[in-house]
Amino acid sequence: MENVARPWPALWSLVIGFFMILIDTTIVSVANPRIMEGLGADINAVIWVTSAYLLAYAVPLLITGRLGDRFGPKKLYLAGLVVFTLASLWCGLSGDVQTLIAARVIQGFGAAIMTPQTMAVITRIFPPDRRGAAMAIWGATAGVATLVGPILGGVLVDGFGWEWIFFINVPIGIVGFVLAWRNVPTLTTHQHRFDIPGVVLSAVGLFLLVFGIQEGETYNWGTIVGPVSVWGLIIAGFAVLTGFVVWQRFNKGEPLLPLGLFRDRNFSLANIGITMVGFTVTSFGLPLIFYYQMVRGLTPTQSALLMVPMALISGGLAPVVGKIVDRVNPKYLAAGGLTLMAVALVWNSVLMQPDTPILMFLLPSAVLGFANAGIWAPLSTTATRNLPPRQAGAGSGVYNTTRQFGAVLGSAAIAVLIQSRLAAELPTGGPGGAAGEGMALSGSLPGALHSGFSTAMGQSILLPAGVVLVGAAVALFFAKPQPVQGWGGSGAVPSAKVDAGLDSPG
Repeated sequence: MENVARPWPALWSLVIGFFMILIDTTIVSVANPRIMEGLGADINAVIWVTSAYLLAYAVPLLITGRLGDRFGPKKLYLAGLVVFTLASLWCGLSGDVQTLIAARVIQGFGAAIMTPQTMAVITRIFPPDRRGAAMAIWGATAGVATLVGPILGGVLVDGFGWEWIFFINVPIGIVGFVLAWRNVPTLTTHQHRFDIPGVVLSAVGLFLLVFGIQEGETYNWGTIVGPVSVWGLIIAGFAVLTGFVVWQRFNKGEPLLPLGLFRDRNFSLANIGITMVGFTVTSFGLPLIFYYQMVRGLTPTQSALLMVPMALISGGLAPVVGKIVDRVNPKYLAAGGLTLMAVALVWNSVLMQPDTPILMFLLPSAVLGFANAGIWAPLSTTATRNLPPRQAGAGSGVYNTTRQFGAVLGSAAIAVLIQSRLAAELPTGGPGGAAGEGMALSGSLPGALHSGFSTAMGQSILLPAGVVLVGAAVALFFAKPQPVQGWGGSGAVPSAKVDAGLDSPG
């Protein structure tokens, strides 16, 4: 048994880097107009500033999770943090959009190295029946970061310029490196024979699938170049990933993805649930921010203030929920939190009218805070409860891949739906018309279009509400957690020391 005397300082050290890399999945969206102006880029080029990061982040997660099992999660996390921090500096110093896109690819790869290690370390240093509070902090970090990324980006762009959405990562990265170096334990590694065919098949399949879904709207779901089409890439991606799964099934050596993980009903269901959550938290912010800024004339900084109840309540309740989730069946918390999120989104939809008092939006924001606090810990503890330490990295890689895949689906789906609803509700048509050009570039909208635009955004936010409700139904099928017998060995930490950490998590 590895004796990790101070698991809580290790957790807080990892949370710093985890928050930073998740912020960067969404923070760039509000800076796009300023980047276009500053670098003289067109909108198609600047879209790739986000797309390149998401691709480089999502595709390697299965592989980097397994690398953590082989070489140690601390080493991989620190290496990824160095790559991410240096790439952030490069992003801020970029003098043209091509350089910025290249830097974002490296930044995304650094994030992919780091992310599975955070969850793997938690899985190994906190016993299953004491893991709830730790996963609550980890999950609340993921939820809050994904939601506030565009708002924080707006504050930085308003106050300092677009470069600072990247420069701010440098001091945070340095502090995060020092804390992780000091506080994260060096855990036992496990000998693994690396599955090279599995690596190639998973990387190619995920790239084709994620690229096709992510860029479908850019190419109007048609031809990309020559005989290559969006749907051709998506179908090819599914075919290659099917080949990957078949190879994992019949591989006589050690597969990259142990399919036995999915024999655990709760692991499989939790992965479906986190896919729905990834879809929802990525997609609902777009229509809401468009409404705030295009119809109500709020600045990004003012929009940020409407998210304050969500962030404060979610962060404040996370440790409380974490203690509860170790004592009750997590399916009730997960289903309740997911249902509450759907309620908050429907509430937002109803309020999204041109003349709604703006302070009314603080109420569904607060409900989102309660919902967010009740979602992440139950899902992540359910997913990791039965993972043996030697497969912590593999399980974490799968869980984070499904979450990110849900985010990609959500981003693509909400873009299509917004375009469709704008075409139906605005006399000038959708994003291809005059209203859409104003939405994309100027940040203003003629008063005559406010009603139709509000209706379109309110209808669009019902999609993530419906998806997260499906996640709530999935959570109801979680099996009741059973006591884990004999958990220990590599990566375990005595319960008494974890309890001490719960009493004083800082």
